[in-house]
Amino acid sequence: MEHFVVSARKYRPQTFNDVVGQKAITNTLLNAIERNHLAQALLFTGPRGVGKTTCARILAKMINSDGTETGDEDFAFNIFELDAASNNSVDDIRNLTDQVRIPPQIGKYKVYIIDEVHMLSQAAFNAFLKTLEEPPKHCVFILATTEKHKIIPTILSRCQIFDFKRITVKDAKAYLKYIAEEQGINADDDALHIIAQKADGAMRDALSIFDRVVSFSGKELTRQAVTENLNVLDYETYFTSTDLILENNIPDLLIQFNNTLSKGFDGYHYIAGLAAHFRDLLVSKTPQTIELLEVGEDTKKKYLEQSQKTSQAFLLQAIQMANDADLKYKSSKNQRLLIELCLMQLASITFDGEKKNSKHYIIPPSYFKNKGITPISVSIPKKEEQKEASTDIKTKEQEKTPTSNKAQASPVNEPPKIILKRDSKRPSGLSLKSIQAKKEHQIKQMDVVVDEEDLPKDPFTEQALIETWNAFISLLEKEGKRNFASILSIDTPKLKGTTIHLEFPTETNKIEVERQQYHLMSFLRKTLNNYDIDLSITVNEVMEKKYAYSTKEKFEKLKEKNPSIETLRRMFDLEI
Repeated sequence: MEHFVVSARKYRPQTFNDVVGQKAITNTLLNAIERNHLAQALLFTGPRGVGKTTCARILAKMINSDGTETGDEDFAFNIFELDAASNNSVDDIRNLTDQVRIPPQIGKYKVYIIDEVHMLSQAAFNAFLKTLEEPPKHCVFILATTEKHKIIPTILSRCQIFDFKRITVKDAKAYLKYIAEEQGINADDDALHIIAQKADGAMRDALSIFDRVVSFSGKELTRQAVTENLNVLDYETYFTSTDLILENNIPDLLIQFNNTLSKGFDGYHYIAGLAAHFRDLLVSKTPQTIELLEVGEDTKKKYLEQSQKTSQAFLLQAIQMANDADLKYKSSKNQRLLIELCLMQLASITFDGEKKNSKHYIIPPSYFKNKGITPISVSIPKKEEQKEASTDIKTKEQEKTPTSNKAQASPVNEPPKIILKRDSKRPSGLSLKSIQAKKEHQIKQMDVVVDEEDLPKDPFTEQALIETWNAFISLLEKEGKRNFASILSIDTPKLKGTTIHLEFPTETNKIEVERQQYHLMSFLRKTLNNYDIDLSITVNEVMEKKYAYSTKEKFEKLKEKNPSIETLRRMFDLEI
């Protein structure tokens, strides 16, 4: 059996031009070599599998080559690779510094590549400082790490730092396509895209996944084979879910979710993928943002087609609901119910939108005919006809009522002329806002515009006022409004002219009477037949003293009524 070499080693870049996705760094290193501006201590940092060690090996070969060597020359005697994870002690660094002094046998430079340099101990870092700051002219140190924050600042200040970035999905997909062509594999565009997405920016991981999927599917690399082998949800799952949501088909949607769980997929990945699917649909709706859609060409057409069926408002609300379920998933005790509830809410978005539509629909006459009802035709008069009709009514009334009768008419028999403003926006009768508006409207009715000459102003005495006042309190008690009745019983009204003066011990009593004064004043004015009556309320804090007794004051009051209480206190030696 022939020895198999994994793609990550077989297709490892041999020159800077072969490195994927790191053009800025490779161009900088090439210019530094050409202009002789290369630093003696370099730090390559970045995620795993993005080409840090590969670039270090290419750089080590390039600085030693002068054009006369053969093609297979790798300068193995000049390149020393050290794994800091297993050589992290002070003794290992001392051995390294002793070797640095010896010049190279072939070439110009001795290159020391120290991988995972963040694993060095604190003492080893300190032992390495002096050599790193002032190395011999023939030495170049290349440090590589995935965790730059673990390296002490004194090491960082002595190095020229190169930050490697993640490989984009587009670059990884293009390199995988090149390798598939080299190996004679017929790979679908969507299949390579899924592999590049699954790699999460690491080219080495992408090549490892590629080898695994090729071992599973052979020379034909399809999207279905990739999704089955990598255990990822296919795009078709989310396209079908979205169609069911738009159709408000809750039963089939729940069945599809159950089938997804039966295949071994987690509900968290399903709802997170559904939120990402809604995001991709939103991106597909405008031509400017289509570039943000990282999918294959065939899948992109499906996104563009389905995005036309949805509205922007629906997608924004769907993304928010799916994202909320994503956030609550790990803390939920019934995770399946959480996802199912979210799916039912998503499928009800468009249904609720139609239900809550505020449009007014006209019932056609055919509806009444089918019910056996003959519809009555009603015509709305035009504005000009309405004006003419109102003018005719006024002239007829003026003809019926003589001028002399107007002068002799009694102001008592004629009702007061009240002008009220009608609010066009009427709140619901069951809301708190409507209750508040009703009370405010009743209070405003006290201040309506009236014709004062037509209102009765009969004189009355203070005794008549008190009798009417007590009658109103009795009426309140019969109606069950005992709280308001007790407040009005606190003070006896005093009459000064036509103004009724009241004193209450607290501000709360005053506010309550002012809030309900409409019924009170209406009763008094109608009973006493005088519409000039006003109400003036003051708060007397001294008056409150009569209603808040201390323990000693209560005892003294009781002793005045029954002196035997004092004898009882002395007999049992009680304290107040």
